[in-house]
Amino acid sequence: MNETINFFNTKSTEEIAQFLLGMYLEHETNSGILAGYIVDTEAYLGPEDEAAHSFGLRNTPRLKAMYEQPGTIYLYTMHTHLILNMVTQEKGKPQGVMIRAIEPVKGIKKMEENRNGRKGIELSNGPGKLVAALGIDRELYGQSIFDSTLRIVPEKRKTPKKIISLPRIGIPNKGIWTEQPLRYAVSGNPYISKQRRNDINQKTFGWKEENK
Repeated sequence: MNETINFFNTKSTEEIAQFLLGMYLEHETNSGILAGYIVDTEAYLGPEDEAAHSFGLRNTPRLKAMYEQPGTIYLYTMHTHLILNMVTQEKGKPQGVMIRAIEPVKGIKKMEENRNGRKGIELSNGPGKLVAALGIDRELYGQSIFDSTLRIVPEKRKTPKKIISLPRIGIPNKGIWTEQPLRYAVSGNPYISKQRRNDINQKTFGWKEENK
């Protein structure tokens, strides 16, 4: 874990967004542990990024967590859905990574209950979906991804065979930031949102063979 904390403290937000692909994300709940592998992320570059909440160093009560230490959990609501982000830079430098999708691994039955019976790729192939599936709530706002009930577990991470870079989703009318390739995904994984069926690798799900 120390190596991961150091990564958050020394690398760029774009590098961290890619590093998080394959990371094991688990949530310890009253119903047991719910967990999966991160397969889709988006980087937000703070003050200069017109698509970031902290563009122009905007700072409101809702944004307080974005100005905290690397690894701080930043949650916000979009279209009634709670969205999970992780702060990626030093305190006072509000950059972060949105977690867009996970490949579910543990507690899948409970995740399906949390998603009102949704199964398969629909379980967690979007940012609001994965938050609901994992039972994440607002109480985690401002806590750390390193030592809270919602945490990353580097020892269990997988290695993507190939990482693809894409424009972020839902970023209209933001100048050059609309098309910037700041979305990163595990190529071939079925839980990536908005992809063609032909792009899915049903054999490996996009992971290196030694990690099967």
